[in-house]
Amino acid sequence: MAMDEPKESDTTYDIDGFQYIIDNDLQKQAAPVKVDFTGTGFKIESAMKFEKSSTSCSGCGTTSECC
Repeated sequence: MAMDEPKESDTTYDIDGFQYIIDNDLQKQAAPVKVDFTGTGFKIESAMKFEKSSTSCSGCGTTSECC
C-alpha cells in the first residue's frame, strides 16, 4: 500500500473519507480485497496466494535475498 494518484488503468473507491486506488489488473487477480485499519496500521486481505520461500528471511539488511 502506498500513496498514489489514480491512473487510467485504476479504479478508485471513496470509503469513509478515504480514497482507495487499485490497478484494474491487480484487482482481477486479488479479488476480493479487504482493507481494515487496525489502530496501528492497515491490514490487507485478498484471494492472492503466495508461495512460501525456501530461504529464511529475517528482513532487509541481512545476507538473504528477500528484499
